[in-house]
Amino acid sequence: MDMATPQTGATATARAPLRARISWMLFDWSVQPFYTLILTFLFAPYFANVVVGDGPQGQSMWGFGAAIAGIFIALGSPFLGAFADGRGQRKPWIALFSVILAIAMASLWIATPAAPSSTIYLVLLAFIIATVCAEYTAVFTNAIMPSLVPQSELGRLSGSGWACGYFGGLASLFLVAGLIVPMGDSGTTMFGLDPLLPLDTSTREGDRIVGPLSAVWYLVFMIPFFLFVPDIKQKRVHDGRPATAELWDTVRALPQNRDMLFFLAARMIYTDGLTAIFTFGGIYGASVFGWGPLELGIFGIILTLIGAFGALIGGVLDDHISAKFVIVTALFLLLLGAIGILSVDKSHVLFFLDVAPKEAGSGPFSSAGEQVFLAFAMVVGLVAAPVQSSSRSLLARLAPPDKITQYFGLFAFSGKVTAFLAPLLVALVTFITQSQRIGMAAITLFLIVGMALMAKVRMPARRD
Repeated sequence: MDMATPQTGATATARAPLRARISWMLFDWSVQPFYTLILTFLFAPYFANVVVGDGPQGQSMWGFGAAIAGIFIALGSPFLGAFADGRGQRKPWIALFSVILAIAMASLWIATPAAPSSTIYLVLLAFIIATVCAEYTAVFTNAIMPSLVPQSELGRLSGSGWACGYFGGLASLFLVAGLIVPMGDSGTTMFGLDPLLPLDTSTREGDRIVGPLSAVWYLVFMIPFFLFVPDIKQKRVHDGRPATAELWDTVRALPQNRDMLFFLAARMIYTDGLTAIFTFGGIYGASVFGWGPLELGIFGIILTLIGAFGALIGGVLDDHISAKFVIVTALFLLLLGAIGILSVDKSHVLFFLDVAPKEAGSGPFSSAGEQVFLAFAMVVGLVAAPVQSSSRSLLARLAPPDKITQYFGLFAFSGKVTAFLAPLLVALVTFITQSQRIGMAAITLFLIVGMALMAKVRMPARRD
C-alpha cells in the first residue's frame, strides 16, 4: 500500500486510561438522541404533521431549517477550529456549546399542536441552534481523539465511538418510545405499556417531552467526559496573527497537501451520496411496499443495530489494514447495496426476476420483494458507519498535530458545504423522468466519484 512521507516533529502518543477512552466515546452516546429522537423518528414528524398541521409545509420548513443550520456549520466550523488551536483548551468550548445545545433541545417543549406562527419559528430557531451546536461540539471532541491512543488504535477508538452512538440512539428510542411516549390514540407505548410519566395526550406532551428528555440524557452522560477525558496540555506557539489568517494559510496550502485535498474532496462527494441514501431509502421502500410507521420503525431498528456492529468491525479493519481500505471497500459495497435496492419494485427483484407482489394486510416484510430490499438495505447499513468512522480516523492521521482542531473544522465543512447537491439531483431527475427509481440512481454518481477521489489518497506513515 502506498505511503506518504511521515509528518515531521510528531511524537508517539501514549494510550490514555480506559476511563478516559470510554468517557470520550460517551460523547457519541450522549448526543445521539438528538439525531435519533428529534431529527429522525419522533419530533420531526410531529413538528411537520401536528405543530405546523400541514405535512408538506411542515416538512419544507424543517428542511429549510436544516439547510440554514448546515450553512452555519459549514462556515463556522473551520474558523472555530483555527481559533482553538494554539489559543487554549478544547473542553471549555465543548462545555459552552453543550450548555447551549441542552437549552435548545429543552426549548422544543413549547411545540404545542397547531401552534401559532411565532411559536413555530421559535421551535425552528431552537432546532437550528441545537443542530449547529451539536456539530460544533463534535469538531472539538473529534480533535481530542488523536491524543487518547496511538495511531495504530485510532480506527478502533473511532469505530467504537460510532458504535456507542448507534447503541445510544437505540437505547434512547426504546426508553422514550417503549416506556414514556404514548403512541397514537391507544394511550400506551410502543411496547403496549402505560407510560411511566403522566403526560397529557390532548396537548401532545408525549411528543414534546422528547426535547427535554434528550437534553437531560445529554447532560447526564457528558459528565464522565468532563471528569475523565484529558484536554491538551499546552498551547501551540503562534505568531500572534488572527485565526482567520492562519486558516487562510492552511486553505491556500491544501494544493501542496495533495492527500488531504483529495480526501476532503472525496468525503465532500461521498457524504452527499450517503446522506441521500438515508434520506430517500425509506421513502422509496414506503412507496414501493406501502410501509407504515410499524414497518419503518422496524426497518430503522434493524439498520441501526447492523450499523453498530459494522462500526466495530470497520474499526478493527481500519487499524489492521488501513482507513483508506475500509472507506473504499465500504463505498463499493454501498454502491452494490444502492443498486440492489433500486433493482426491487412491486413485482420484480434484481430488475428482471418476477416475484409475487405484497398482499394487502400481510405482515411486515412478508413478501419476497421486501425481503430482498431489506437484505440490500442491511448491506448499506453495515458499511455506512465504517465509512464515517474511518473518515474520522483518517483525518486524524493526515492532519498536522498542532492544527488538528482546525482540520476537523475543515472536515465538518467538507461534510456540509455541498450537502444539498445529492438531494437536489435526486429531486430534479425524479421530476424530469417521473421515476423514483431513476431519480434514486443519481446517488450512485456520488459514490463512484467519491471512490475515484479516494483512490488518489496515500495513507500516511504512522507516527508511532
